[in-house]
Amino acid sequence: MVAADFTRAGSTTTTPSSRRIVSVLRITTLVLACSLLSGCPTIYLAFEKHAGTFLVAVDGPQFVHIPDTDWDSRKNAMVYFYRPASRWSLEEIDAPSIFIDDRRYFSMRGSGFTWLEMAPGVRRVTVRRPIGLLLGFEGIGDFALSKPVDAEFEVEAGKVYYFRYSEIDKPSKRNPDLPPDSLLGEGDLQLVSGEVAFEEIVDTRLITNKPPLGKIDAPRSIVQLNIQDSFAKERQQLMAQREEELEELKAEGHWRPAPWYKPFASGSPTKRVEADKALRKLDKEVAEYERSLAASEKDDKKWYWPF
Repeated sequence: MVAADFTRAGSTTTTPSSRRIVSVLRITTLVLACSLLSGCPTIYLAFEKHAGTFLVAVDGPQFVHIPDTDWDSRKNAMVYFYRPASRWSLEEIDAPSIFIDDRRYFSMRGSGFTWLEMAPGVRRVTVRRPIGLLLGFEGIGDFALSKPVDAEFEVEAGKVYYFRYSEIDKPSKRNPDLPPDSLLGEGDLQLVSGEVAFEEIVDTRLITNKPPLGKIDAPRSIVQLNIQDSFAKERQQLMAQREEELEELKAEGHWRPAPWYKPFASGSPTKRVEADKALRKLDKEVAEYERSLAASEKDDKKWYWPF
């Protein structure tokens, strides 16, 4: 006897996968609505960038280290990212996105590697997982569909770093230079030693830019962006410090009310605000950096062959 499935006219049947898609769509719609009510948070959308190795093959050049003459090994650092081949990574439809200081640079496709030249300082590395059915949607503001890694790491000039991504297995050894509680010593993305990286990264190939589904912004130097992000981060911290100082001065009575003819003014402090001094110093540093950057770009344009 053959079992038959009878449904009423006009009715529809749903599969578990379709129900999951509907649920995700509902969640996304809800988050979008909330974002419109709460302002303009960052929308993380990896449209045309999210394809995994199953859709976009990794067939760039075999791994080789970038010569020191091709990057400023005295002032900056070289950071490699790689993902060992596995059945899971090679059959993946949507690859995870790699962010540095909240800027997206590439998707970590299976059996691939890439690199970024970075400026010294504290950098934040974040991994977000997109959903291709939602045009590569990854999240809005603090909401993320999947964010397996979000951690800071210290970048030192002249050093070379290796990030290993795998959802299948762990590195053969934990990086001895990491503190025991480091988030980069566990999870899918780990900062590994050169000894561990050499065993696997030599079998990877360069992840290349492949429109329309595999667009990336690597390999490249992101030194200027790092410096700009550091300035912006410091300014944000100083502005928060300034607000705290102003509240303390108000509470202590060191405050001059606004005159009657300025009804919308909030008044001003009667004592010096330390954060203002730090902000002026930061403004000078930013201006000096911009001048040096403009001067270096001008020098680069001086030499040319007119014929």
